[in-house]
Amino acid sequence: MECRHCASPLEKPGDFCLVCRESNTAAIVLEAGRERATITMLAPEPEDGEAPAAAARDDDPVLGRTTITTTPEEGENEPVELRNFAGLIGDEIRRKRPEEVYAGGERVVIQAVRDDVHHPFYRVADEEPVEDVLERRGNRALEVVETPPAEKIGGSHTTLIGGRTGMRAIHTVADHPHVKKVIPGPIDAGGKGSQSGLRAKVTRADDGGNVRMLLRDGSSVQENRVVTTAYDREMGERIREDLNDVLSNAEFQ
Repeated sequence: MECRHCASPLEKPGDFCLVCRESNTAAIVLEAGRERATITMLAPEPEDGEAPAAAARDDDPVLGRTTITTTPEEGENEPVELRNFAGLIGDEIRRKRPEEVYAGGERVVIQAVRDDVHHPFYRVADEEPVEDVLERRGNRALEVVETPPAEKIGGSHTTLIGGRTGMRAIHTVADHPHVKKVIPGPIDAGGKGSQSGLRAKVTRADDGGNVRMLLRDGSSVQENRVVTTAYDREMGERIREDLNDVLSNAEFQ
């Protein structure tokens, strides 16, 4: 395969070009199994005024696929084996330098890869994940908010249930690139008691694409408004799924 920008040869399809220092892969779709992971590289969407080398490429949005396998270990050897597996997946992602990574499949593998790379991760359906991502890309792109999480938190209610743990849950949601603002609400101490510690859940999106984050700690409940960059309920629901997945990985669910 050649670089879509300067036509220099690439070692693998979708590799970052070391000649012109440009990316050829816009997004990666990770299908994560415990024994096998498949990485699908997606080309950037066509833009007006592209260079001849880009215009001459195949119109297929899929640049290629790479499969990585492992033999799962048990007991004390499992953490090392899983970390090595995630490292091999991470190496393939890093050499592409994509803007986004979409992942479906085994949560334990996805979390291990998240820990190894530093790209925005988004959860997709486990069935037909590539088709799901291509459908998303056909919709109007969502604004990415680069404001630090602490600066996204505001409103008249400054107290959070759960203390530092509650603040960590709020920061986990505020760190999402499609979250504009998190507005803590009043605390209701009349709920049903629980001994499971602080729990967090993001509820169904409204017509404008915004969601609510519920914090529960013992008998206390706090509803926090989350303003997103979604432009309708459908896109808000996709952000909700991402947020609940992130909260689950952070062990708030």
